[in-house]
Amino acid sequence: MMIRSPMATTLALACLAAAFPAAADETEPHDITATGMTAWRAEHGQWVDVGAVRMAPDNPKLLLTTDGQGVLVNGATGRTSNLFSQLEHGDVRLHVEFMVPQGSNSGVYLQGRYEVQILDSWRVEKPKHGDRGGIYQRWANGKGFEGHPPRINAARPPGAWQTFDIVFRAPRFDADGKKTANAQFVKVMHNGVIVHENVEVTGPTRAAAFSDEKPRGPLMLQGDHGPVAYRNLRLEAM
Repeated sequence: MMIRSPMATTLALACLAAAFPAAADETEPHDITATGMTAWRAEHGQWVDVGAVRMAPDNPKLLLTTDGQGVLVNGATGRTSNLFSQLEHGDVRLHVEFMVPQGSNSGVYLQGRYEVQILDSWRVEKPKHGDRGGIYQRWANGKGFEGHPPRINAARPPGAWQTFDIVFRAPRFDADGKKTANAQFVKVMHNGVIVHENVEVTGPTRAAAFSDEKPRGPLMLQGDHGPVAYRNLRLEAM
């Protein structure tokens, strides 16, 4: 039998740890914009990682970018595929920072299924479910239902960085896979203002990536409705 020295044993364990890294601590926040495109599934479309972004002064419907890292932008025209995180989440606290130019539209889909709407809703007096901060409607048999408008329009002007802070409870299932509790937006804050509390959704909202429901799923950023930029996307499992 070969006897290893304590130093050799330590080195061997370190090599094994590097080769087979332990699962990340899900209780710690994950900034999935900090590592460029590596935190996202390979079908990136025209999404790019840039250093800074601003609304174009000569065309307020577009965004201009600067080279660097840390900001995700859905291409020059904002007409590309949706972006899905590698990480899949259940119950989660999510912080999102985003920017849209004039008239643009996007959305953040928890588990790729339940949308909090992003739209240029600056100065909208009576926001609906399709305005900024709304929980988008569901859709069946040619009709929309269950949309939830924000309590108040907290939108800033286009071209400004804005925030969502979302507490989300995933749907529950029994041992046979039967759903026992709906997904719930426990709290949604937009630019520091509470716009939803304890809102249940009975199924995926319109334009979701998946028609079924699961205990976990990827975060999805909508990429085909106009230019949008995201940064500081942080998920913290609950």
